[in-house]
Amino acid sequence: MSRNIFKTKKRIAQAMTEVVLLFPVFIIILYFTAKIFALLVLVQKMEVAAYYAARKWQLESHIYSGYATNWDEPVLKQTIKEKVAEYIGFNSPGIRRFLNLKDNGLELEITRTQVWNVVTMRVHTNPSGITSGRKILCKYPKQAVCVDQFKNQYCETGYDFICTSGKSLEVIKYVPNRDRPIAFVLPGLQRD
Repeated sequence: MSRNIFKTKKRIAQAMTEVVLLFPVFIIILYFTAKIFALLVLVQKMEVAAYYAARKWQLESHIYSGYATNWDEPVLKQTIKEKVAEYIGFNSPGIRRFLNLKDNGLELEITRTQVWNVVTMRVHTNPSGITSGRKILCKYPKQAVCVDQFKNQYCETGYDFICTSGKSLEVIKYVPNRDRPIAFVLPGLQRD
């Protein structure tokens, strides 16, 4: 009977050793998954924020040059930029660190044309932080990693995002030019 007890203890010790050895691998995989998820969240937040910026600009901007220079550019554009920065997470240190956002890394450009307003939003990111001191993934230079069979824009862009300077993500929205929205009135309900 005493022999069975010793065999059981040996099995527990063996499983414990395997768990201790595999735990760091599990943590690394979990960290990579979280960083990929953060990039997906950032892209979705940018799409929603760009839609908000374009729609607000469409509904509140003016065609008349007096209002366009005195109200739209200094006040409306700054208000939109502040709301977009708050939504994306530039005002929260935890979200900014999780999404790898650079300080003051938000650019909002609005270009007026005769028919469309082009709303361009750029978010600049820091390197992803996956490298843990650039010893694991960034041991070799970009020229050694992105060679012949892997040499394309995706390899170079991914290397830049992970190892060097981060990247600049851009969303462009087109909205029609209108001075003010016209109220919709059903023809049969209008009284004269």
